Amino acid sequence: MTAPIISLKDISKLYGFGDATTVALDEVSLTIEAGEFVGVMGASGCGKSTLMNVIGLLDKPTHGEYMLRRRSVSKLRGTQRAKIRRDTVGFIFQSFNLLPKMTVLENVALPLSYKGVSVSRRLRQASNMLERVGLQDREYYYPPQLSGGQAQSVAIARALVNEPDIIIADEPTGNLDSASSRLVMELLSEVHKTGHTILFVTHNPELTRYATRVVYMHDGGIIHDEATKLGEVAATAREVMYNISATTEEDDLEGVSALMKAVPNGTTRPRGRKPNKTKKGKESKKAKSSDARKIASIDL
Repeated sequence: MTAPIISLKDISKLYGFGDATTVALDEVSLTIEAGEFVGVMGASGCGKSTLMNVIGLLDKPTHGEYMLRRRSVSKLRGTQRAKIRRDTVGFIFQSFNLLPKMTVLENVALPLSYKGVSVSRRLRQASNMLERVGLQDREYYYPPQLSGGQAQSVAIARALVNEPDIIIADEPTGNLDSASSRLVMELLSEVHKTGHTILFVTHNPELTRYATRVVYMHDGGIIHDEATKLGEVAATAREVMYNISATTEEDDLEGVSALMKAVPNGTTRPRGRKPNKTKKGKESKKAKSSDARKIASIDL
């Protein structure tokens, strides 16, 4: 059996000291197999971005063990982490983070400059990547001349140019309209089909249609983890979406924009306890329904 590409065991991340200490991640354990498309949901401040930063080697955990492709990376020095991050992980951000005074082609080629790739070769690779995302005709445009969807597609091309194994997308559609959001998620779906492992943070339950698995977070911990079918909204996200009365069209589209602000006592399964199972070994429908009702009853 092959080892997971990502393995976190009892990972915690603390900020501050003494009475001012904030627990951003609380003993998180998570394994992700190569080729998974994982969505991460939860309220603002629940630890989603911190988890992505730890997995992407932008931040070091305070406690716990992180294995990346069978290598322990929890305590590596900064230069070692930077090299592994450069060669293994591609990042896509909500705000695109394109450099406005560089052309689209130069933005996409930028990561290759840190690997010592010659100018002609990195521009050629960047051009090929822009063709892959359908924007080769925008090579000499500048970021301010692009639409939101185009800018995010350029950011995806930049994330892919180093041919990383893992793509981390933190709210990749957060600044986009619905049409641009679909364009970006379809593009990520195509990237996933080529064998990349993708993790994306979202507040929108509709986007779980693209995931093979969805993880739900609250107060720095993972409280629910479910496999999903491509093309279908994740079961828990769907239950929440249809049990919350939305007052505006935007609320309805966003669904669970703050999925878990407060979890009543007893709503989460204690760590280590296995889910209720039927004789066939599957989690019972009654248990699933109960969990969904409890999450749906959260005060948003």
